[in-house]
Amino acid sequence: MLLQCIAKGIVFSNGKTWKEIRRFSLMTLRNFGMGKRSIEDRVQEEARCLVEELRKTNASPCDPTFILGCAPCNVICSIIFHNRFDYKDQTFLNIMKRFNENIRIASSPWIQICNTFPVLIDYFPGSHNKVIKNNANLKDYILEKTKEHQASLDMNNPRDFIDCFLIKMEQEKHNQELEFTVENLLATISDLFGAGTETTSTTLRYGLLLLLKHPEVTAKVQEEIDHVIGRHRSPCIQDRSRMPYTDAVVHEIQRYIDLIPTNLPHAVTHDIKFRNYVIPKGTTILTSLTSVLHDDKQFPNPEVFDPGHFLDESGNFKKTEYFMPFSAGKRICAGEGLARMELFLFLTTILQNFTLKSLVDPKDIDTTPNVNGLASVPPPYQLCFIPV
Repeated sequence: MLLQCIAKGIVFSNGKTWKEIRRFSLMTLRNFGMGKRSIEDRVQEEARCLVEELRKTNASPCDPTFILGCAPCNVICSIIFHNRFDYKDQTFLNIMKRFNENIRIASSPWIQICNTFPVLIDYFPGSHNKVIKNNANLKDYILEKTKEHQASLDMNNPRDFIDCFLIKMEQEKHNQELEFTVENLLATISDLFGAGTETTSTTLRYGLLLLLKHPEVTAKVQEEIDHVIGRHRSPCIQDRSRMPYTDAVVHEIQRYIDLIPTNLPHAVTHDIKFRNYVIPKGTTILTSLTSVLHDDKQFPNPEVFDPGHFLDESGNFKKTEYFMPFSAGKRICAGEGLARMELFLFLTTILQNFTLKSLVDPKDIDTTPNVNGLASVPPPYQLCFIPV
């Protein structure tokens, strides 16, 4: 398949490479104390910057796509490169442009056809070449930043993910089965960008559209924000446990939009019998997350947006093993913790500071995906952010 052209990093690698790089990445993200700042500090800072950018719209109608894309991208930049970018920085805009382009192309009918019949790629010029070029440009930039880090590296004081990886490379340089290489660093950072930028921004964008469609839900979330957080301090991740309705809304947004309907491609590691079919070792398989997220036994009326799907009779948050927007098993999304933190903090910070105003009657808002290939992309829309 086209998307499996990379055998390094986390997403499309396997075996020892996958195990080592994933373990290192999870540990680095989990123990993130670089520069005495936690990941939550970085997300909160970006949430405040996001609010300031939204204020600049002066309550005028705007398409939120670009601004909502900047925030999660900047969190990843802060983790990887130590610094966030100004939203008008040209380098930052180029990174954003390439990711937006790639997700649009990857969800197009042409790419879906190529994924089904890979032989076509060799015979027809197509937009997949643009994806390859965009990835190459991004890796050139990452390589440039890596060289800068190598020149100023302090082994005892890592500043960011690149520093941590370079230190690990030095520690492992005598290992004959070397997994920590520059090539794996470039691929891993590309994976972190790809998995941690467009997915979160699309979920945020789709989430705001659903909140416009259901103002009664928005009002209840803002009531809970007023009660638990108030108007004068930044939301923190500890607030989530005391905000069951808001937590349920975030979960229901993810369930309802079914962001990655068929998951990423996987391969079976040995011959296996499944429902009377024998699947040979090495066979590429696609798993339907839709069938779980829209299971009508677990979620009555699954096609209806209803935060009650995640609340019990007493209004407490209700966990379910059917909640799988990040996939499941050993290859569950490595950035799940970061994504869940971002979705909660960004949405609560926006709703703490603004009233969302639709340009059309809520009942006329269409929430049908505009594109539904690799990812479910919401239709374009505008709204007004009215300061509270």
